[in-house]
Amino acid sequence: MFQPRLLLLAALSAAAPQGLLAQTKPNTALVTAPTAGTMPLSLQQAVSYAIQNKPTLLATRLGEATAAARVGEIKSAGLPQVNVGATATDNLKLQKSLVDFGALGGGSSATPLTAADIAAAQAGQTVNIKPITLPSEPVPPQAFAFGLQYAGNASASVSQLLFDGSYLIGLKAAKVYTELAKKQTQQAEIDVVEQVSKAYYSTLVARSRLALLARNVQRLDTVLYQTTQTFKAGFAEKLDVDRLRVQRNNLVVEQQKAQRLTELSVALLKFQMGLPQQQNIQLTDSLGAAVVDAGALRQRLGVASLNTGGAGEGNVPAAPAPVTGTDPATQSRLDQQTALAGGLAPAALGALNYNNRIEFSTLETQQALAGLDLRNRQAGAYPRLLLTGAYGFTGSAKTMGDLFAFRGPDSRASNGFPNQNWFGFGNVGLTLQVPVFDGFRRKYLVQQSRIQQQTIEKGFETLKQSIDLQDAQSRTTLVNALDVLDNQKANLDLATDVARVTRIKFNAGVGSNLEVITAETDLRSAQTNYYGAVYDVLVAKVDRDKATGELYNQVKK
Repeated sequence: MFQPRLLLLAALSAAAPQGLLAQTKPNTALVTAPTAGTMPLSLQQAVSYAIQNKPTLLATRLGEATAAARVGEIKSAGLPQVNVGATATDNLKLQKSLVDFGALGGGSSATPLTAADIAAAQAGQTVNIKPITLPSEPVPPQAFAFGLQYAGNASASVSQLLFDGSYLIGLKAAKVYTELAKKQTQQAEIDVVEQVSKAYYSTLVARSRLALLARNVQRLDTVLYQTTQTFKAGFAEKLDVDRLRVQRNNLVVEQQKAQRLTELSVALLKFQMGLPQQQNIQLTDSLGAAVVDAGALRQRLGVASLNTGGAGEGNVPAAPAPVTGTDPATQSRLDQQTALAGGLAPAALGALNYNNRIEFSTLETQQALAGLDLRNRQAGAYPRLLLTGAYGFTGSAKTMGDLFAFRGPDSRASNGFPNQNWFGFGNVGLTLQVPVFDGFRRKYLVQQSRIQQQTIEKGFETLKQSIDLQDAQSRTTLVNALDVLDNQKANLDLATDVARVTRIKFNAGVGSNLEVITAETDLRSAQTNYYGAVYDVLVAKVDRDKATGELYNQVKK
């Protein structure tokens, strides 16, 4: 029996970011892994390859294909159902039934003749003789077997659903169910875009830092060579040379660790893409092109910057002045309200679109399915009407060979009597099924569907609050990361300048070796902190695009 509610119950139980941080124009062409050589890879190409080849996404799309096949299964119930069958039976022991043969024959009869009747007949007169029934002993019912030992049947039957409320609702649910499967695939694609983007940025930062460490080692080798020559000339102490060698050894170890971490980052990127680990890749996007303008980004976020927009060589920021005409108490209350609202500017609060989030769209689809499930269960009170028909043949014989002789109505025995052993039959009819009382089962099913609808409605409120929180968190995290990046960039510039001046003083003989080592250590620390801040900004930007629902939209462009 067709049950479209299975479709509804199964359903109910069940992108590169915008701007991508000012990266270079991507190549959106189809990316396939070469069998040999190095594969050039931009961020857009990495995302495109992952969407096309990631095994987890391929498995998700198989689930989408399964959903489409399930929809076809449901639709097939409305098409004619045709069955053909044949049976051959050996009645080893024929079933017998008791038959009252005495009731069929009545009793014995006789014709009484008197002497007068005989004499009248001899005289040529007409004599009327009336038979009389004589009483007899009753015959008990006798066992009688109907049919022969061997029997056969061959028939074809067809049925066509004419009306079923559940089926009509199931057809409407088919399209919604397919959309739900597609949105689940889209959700998986968004997760892959996020993972690939973060892995790409991690690899980009790791490779840039590794190249910088190589330049640091080269620069320290130059300082060590000059100090060694100065020591040989008698103008430097051996302690100065030893300090620089210790410094170089530590830097080489750090370089080796960075090399291994870079290789691990590349392996992680390949894994997130679904790319074989044996394939060599070359990242084509530059880290400098991926770093955004902090001031412009703050302006788009609706966050006011203080003076220069961050720490650095500018003036020390002062406390923001209160709004004109607003007393401090009122201003404090407004600040608290802004914080409680998620830290968003009024314009940003109105611009947030929940429909950009795939989770919100998926929940809307589930709500539509819940409504169809409720209507489906209510439609259980409607009658079902089917058109049925059958045609076939039945036969019987004393032997199996005689059964398969297939003798028709024109067949005759040797004595001329008909000996047909197969007979045709056929029927056409309408079947009407009217549910009358099911023990209140449908009533409780409808109650469950209503509760399911209410649960989804409550889920909308929870989801909206969660999206608001993610929006505020991603905004705050990104602004903080931008502030840290500004500060680390300023520190890096200062540390670079200090190291340069220190080396000049040392080469001129007016500075100490210890000052050079300290300056180099501070410079490497500033470099590490800077690249860490760059990565934090890139990751925060990806999280921001995901929170606003732009992560998937951009990858489709």
